[in-house]
Amino acid sequence: MTTEDWHDRWANGRTGWHEPDGNAGLKRHWCWKSGSVLVPFCGKSPDLAWLARRGHDVVGVELSEIAVRHFFAEQGLEFVTDQEGSLTRFSAIQLPISIYCGDYFSFKLSSFDALYDRGALVAVDPLIRQKYAAHTRGLLKSAARQLIVTLEYDQAVVQGPPFAVTADEMSALWNDLERVAEQDDIDNCPPKFLDAGLTDIKEVVWRSVR
Repeated sequence: MTTEDWHDRWANGRTGWHEPDGNAGLKRHWCWKSGSVLVPFCGKSPDLAWLARRGHDVVGVELSEIAVRHFFAEQGLEFVTDQEGSLTRFSAIQLPISIYCGDYFSFKLSSFDALYDRGALVAVDPLIRQKYAAHTRGLLKSAARQLIVTLEYDQAVVQGPPFAVTADEMSALWNDLERVAEQDDIDNCPPKFLDAGLTDIKEVVWRSVR
């Protein structure tokens, strides 16, 4: 997906991957209660607020300013802004949440205690997954806890985004994660998947083995 595609989707409300109530896999399998959390491609996910209310300092990165402003409006949070290089930082006043608006690969803040990725790995073009994974690992502490949510489905039926990620690909990209859960996600998949005739899609939760 190009930068233009991403901006166009938010401008026209074509965000079928968004979960208004947050991600059930996160709430069920996140088992940490402190530290800083990086959330790439965060969109306007309420998961940011959920993590912050559990005691985390939450930092999201999102390309679309529309998504960022929608997040603060929908969560009823006031914010202030400042500039960090080429990215604009939106910082909530009531909760420890900051969202950096701009290109994720230009985001340099590092030493995060944890990673939560529900919408990033499945959104990036498969051709740059390794680049995304390498950049993300470089932003984390060596012993950082990680929870990544992926999708598995037949891409011969329909193409992403969001894209499918196989178990073999996950093992190659993140060999320190284990598959802790999977569930049928057909009821939550984007409308274009159903329109194409897809009948089986799994949401898979991967978590640090430590």
